[in-house]
Amino acid sequence: MKLLSRRQFIGTLFGMGIGSAAYARFIEPEWLEFSEVTVSLQTNPENPPLKLLHLSDLHASELVSFEYLDYAIRQSLTYQPDLICITGDFISYDFPDIDQYKSLLRQLSAAAPTFAVFGNHDGGRWLAKRGGASDITVVQNILLGSDIIPLVNEKESIRIRGRELVIAGLGDLWAGMFSPEKIFQGNYADENQTIILLSHNPDTKDLLRNYHWHLMLSGHTHGGQIRIPLVGAPFAPVKDKRYVEGLHQWENHWLHITRGVGNVRGIRFNCRPQVSLLTLL
Repeated sequence: MKLLSRRQFIGTLFGMGIGSAAYARFIEPEWLEFSEVTVSLQTNPENPPLKLLHLSDLHASELVSFEYLDYAIRQSLTYQPDLICITGDFISYDFPDIDQYKSLLRQLSAAAPTFAVFGNHDGGRWLAKRGGASDITVVQNILLGSDIIPLVNEKESIRIRGRELVIAGLGDLWAGMFSPEKIFQGNYADENQTIILLSHNPDTKDLLRNYHWHLMLSGHTHGGQIRIPLVGAPFAPVKDKRYVEGLHQWENHWLHITRGVGNVRGIRFNCRPQVSLLTLL
């Protein structure tokens, strides 16, 4: 076996680095993965199963095109969901073409009842410190113009296929808008209702542990966006690195964290974008 010279070895490493960088920038960010999971909520056993489409972190921007988002949405809707939930970060700092974005998102609300919460990139304290919007007004208007129901520390009751649901949406933690007490005060839900929380940042679970709910949907992490073999996702923007993606049973609750459809800075490595269909039993 012929050994590589030092120059050949360095050249090989350099070539591998260039190849990995090109893959992370031009291939994986739009290599969308469609995942399906089943969640047994153990509420009323007579409840029919429901198909819930979970999207997050669309991050419309120069690096996440409308063409790609349109593809993601159209392919998602082939699942024929009963309910759609979007867990924040619709933009990345700059506002996209608002009318075009409304038209694109309206495909979702035309297919099924669609609820959404806001992420740290959609406005508020975190974004304002970085020169962005101090409030969620623009993104909120995009959602309203798309017939999507935005929730900020609010809840909505809905009946789907004879099943009673409460959809509760939390304000974003980093944006300084997280106020769960506004949702959980008073008569919250009866035993026949399935309680689904939408909270952009999965770290909020620890602030919600003493409340009554069944399933929390989150995004924010992008799955780490860059996953290093044998290391994991060291760059995931959460304190609790155990819950960066996927379905987890946590104490008496279920968590589902999606890797999200878009990205920031146009890079993904070993962490493909994701659309998730949850079958609720």
